[in-house]
Amino acid sequence: MAYEDTNRAFVQAFFSRNVLTFEQARPILAAIFSVHEKKEVRVGDITQEDFASMISAANDALSPLDFEIRSAFHQDTRETYYALVNTTSDALTQVATIHTSDEIGYVKRLFDEMFDANNTERREAMCIAGKDALNLVRAGRRETQTQQNGESQTKFNLTAHEAEILLSKLVAEGWLEKSAKGFYSLSPRGLMELKGWLVETYNDEENDIRKIKSCEACKEIITVGQRCPNRDCPVRLHDICTQAFFRVQRNRICPTCKTEWDGKHYVGEKAITTSDSYLRGKRRSGAPARAEEEEEDDE
Repeated sequence: MAYEDTNRAFVQAFFSRNVLTFEQARPILAAIFSVHEKKEVRVGDITQEDFASMISAANDALSPLDFEIRSAFHQDTRETYYALVNTTSDALTQVATIHTSDEIGYVKRLFDEMFDANNTERREAMCIAGKDALNLVRAGRRETQTQQNGESQTKFNLTAHEAEILLSKLVAEGWLEKSAKGFYSLSPRGLMELKGWLVETYNDEENDIRKIKSCEACKEIITVGQRCPNRDCPVRLHDICTQAFFRVQRNRICPTCKTEWDGKHYVGEKAITTSDSYLRGKRRSGAPARAEEEEEDDE
């Protein structure tokens, strides 16, 4: 298949939009094909095969330029998302090209809070409440002021308003998602591009520390789903993978430790929002409780 103007226009759509789903791509392809064929092509005429063919042709052309269109599914809906990524630089380097050093310092601290502080043996949340995300600004200022002995620390100097604007930009750019309850988490694009960095940064194989885990069924990274009720067991499953997984297993027990799988031990935002501390805080104030509250023993 020759690489034509239609293919170039398709790639340009990825450059301008950061991330696309098939449904979002259909009207784009319909417009491109309509111009190329000099007759109207309806959105309903665009098939998954058309989309796959365009992605394949684009990747063939982009490979020598160190770019690739990659895909990842949404952990809640399983809808597939596609993003154009630079294959030779890590995602944080790419973010740094359009953000200041202070903003990148804040982003790193945000990730530390999500994947370290809010990702413990008792509570694997891997997200952060909006209020807590803004409170990181004060922590960053304290560290900037108290840094001593040449120690390397993540520093940044932003106001709360600047941090709020940055968070909105990161959502618009497709790196983060914000839930209806006000929690920020990594989007499919963020997980797609940051997976390697997350594993390298937060896992320590030598000391058997694995904060970043994969779904037992699909083997993809998991930040939303269910965990084995046995805290010492590493098995995790996406909600959307459980039905097919246990249909094959023929019983709802953990495949590793054989503990009964009750589906009530969560990974992601629900690890916070179903906890007693969160529910008590919400009843008292009508607002989400802090993610850092004393953790519940949920066994």
